[in-house]
Amino acid sequence: MKETNCKLIKYASIFEDLKAEEIMTKNVSYLFADKEIVQAKELMKVKKISGIPIVDKEKKIVGIISIEDIIKALENGYINEKIGKIMTRDVRCLYLDDNLPIIVEKFERLRFGRFPVINRQGKLCGIITIIDILHKILEKFNLIYIHDKNRNIRLNDEISLITGEKLTQDKAEFHYEIVSGEISKAGEGAAILKGFLIKKGIDKDIARRVGVATYEAETNVIIHSESKGDIFCFLVNDRIIVRVIDNGIGIENLDKAMKEGFSTAPDYIREMGFGAGMGIPNMKRFADKLVILSQRGMGTQVEMVFYMNKNKNEKTK
Repeated sequence: MKETNCKLIKYASIFEDLKAEEIMTKNVSYLFADKEIVQAKELMKVKKISGIPIVDKEKKIVGIISIEDIIKALENGYINEKIGKIMTRDVRCLYLDDNLPIIVEKFERLRFGRFPVINRQGKLCGIITIIDILHKILEKFNLIYIHDKNRNIRLNDEISLITGEKLTQDKAEFHYEIVSGEISKAGEGAAILKGFLIKKGIDKDIARRVGVATYEAETNVIIHSESKGDIFCFLVNDRIIVRVIDNGIGIENLDKAMKEGFSTAPDYIREMGFGAGMGIPNMKRFADKLVILSQRGMGTQVEMVFYMNKNKNEKTK
């Protein structure tokens, strides 16, 4: 558990916009204080859980009972007493809008296995365990938004934010320099990369997906960055890692940029057939994992992973 908590602390700043209401299990089991302890015992057994929040008629939390409480009740012969007599009344809770750093800090400091999640009126809304957090982080690793306020994470860092391994740019198997503003050359680097992968014996469908996703990232650099950029490709064991980096103006709002059809491209760019607002959505669609790291005024870094041993017929997540 200690190792797990350390990993959570490591990722807390990356996912600091993640809120308790997004992580929690919403369909939470609860009981009333006038129920017998033995009912809590049976509910824990059926649900395979180790703690149950206790609420009043308005579903406001008034206590919590744990498996440790059940064991003591069995040992001392009061298993048929009311829950209200033994429950912990000083319940430490999380609020719906608490972010991941607050959540992880509370788990680390108090060493509890679970926390009820309440709204600002004290009403029970869900429950969070370490497993809930891990599941959400794994889900988020399929697409990570990293906003400019996370200034402790450096652009052009040689450490992969997806795999954690070192990616030294001068060791990349493929490199292409993107020229800013050269609309006529949009997609040239992606096409060359696709050809390079096919010559390396990479499955044509995988090379195609790499090409499409890289095309979108390359085009974004040319249209939006106001800076030159670079495409790097690394062949690592069973996966292809592509990085597209620029030192331009950065992405103003990643959440909006993720929406299909949203574009800040000027009219003349649209008239040329670009700027349809499908860039980042298509990157997400064709890559197996995607990281976007952007800092206003400092540029944007896109990192994409494509698994080479993935079934060709399996839908890309």
